[in-house]
Amino acid sequence: MKVLHLDSNHSLLINQLNDLGYTNDEDYTSSKSDIENKIHLYDGFIIRSRFSIDKDFLDKASNLKFIGRVGAGLENIDCEYAESKGITLIAAPEGNRNAVGEHSLGMLLSLFNNLNKADKEVRNGKWLREENRGIELDGRTVGLIGYGNMGKSFAKKLRGFDVEVLCYDIKPNVGDANCKQVSLSELQEKADVLSLHTPQTELTKNMINTDFINGFKKSFWLINTARGKSVVTKDLVSALQSDKILGAGLDVLEYEKASFENLFSDDKMPEAFKYLIDSENVLLSPHVAGWTIESKERLAQTIVDKIKAKFY
Repeated sequence: MKVLHLDSNHSLLINQLNDLGYTNDEDYTSSKSDIENKIHLYDGFIIRSRFSIDKDFLDKASNLKFIGRVGAGLENIDCEYAESKGITLIAAPEGNRNAVGEHSLGMLLSLFNNLNKADKEVRNGKWLREENRGIELDGRTVGLIGYGNMGKSFAKKLRGFDVEVLCYDIKPNVGDANCKQVSLSELQEKADVLSLHTPQTELTKNMINTDFINGFKKSFWLINTARGKSVVTKDLVSALQSDKILGAGLDVLEYEKASFENLFSDDKMPEAFKYLIDSENVLLSPHVAGWTIESKERLAQTIVDKIKAKFY
């Protein structure tokens, strides 16, 4: 088997594939068109998010047996077309689910205890105790939308708190000892916190909009470590301004490019984003919820293990 690596990853990925007798080539700089000119030479390739894999690319990959995506989602790949050509799609949500669960909890506790705001104030010589009085998580209801690898990880982290954890998912019977599956209407009636753990699909794009937000009985806190395009940012800002959303922890943004690198190539910052960066009750991170030292190794190992199970 001959494998092309299009993004750098943990060294164990190539090392272990070498040990299996695979031939591994690396190309982290060539253009997509240059890659297309040689992709027919390979049985598989490994990618993170360097570029989208569309029909034209797949048609040129005439000998392709698998695509390994070192991450959780496959939205940059035309999955239906790839599968129609008999190509196995391999993702690794198991590899970074623990990291996402920890990051989600960290964001939530930071918001509840004003840690980001208080840190900035102390560094500027302000010692404001009453203004930074926090709230406690115990006794509240946490609602999760999406209960796959990431949602289950967050629910597991919440076991140490006296909270009710509810989930809504389009798949039936996904609830477990850590989380009760409910209807969307019940989740919207009870939740004090909403955390998103959904892939990017047509169902989830622009899912968190004004109508959806106003469907909640109570004002709530929002955590998004899933996909940025699930949240309509201007509607989120309106909800923050009206206190319908009490605070938001956003690891992902609507404005992200597929490569997750530069947000604004034309240096024009949307007004809604300006509001977010100036808000004391908004916590932002650059799509790193699943991006830990440990998850880098686990993601690579998961890909190797799945390739080995299928093709060795």
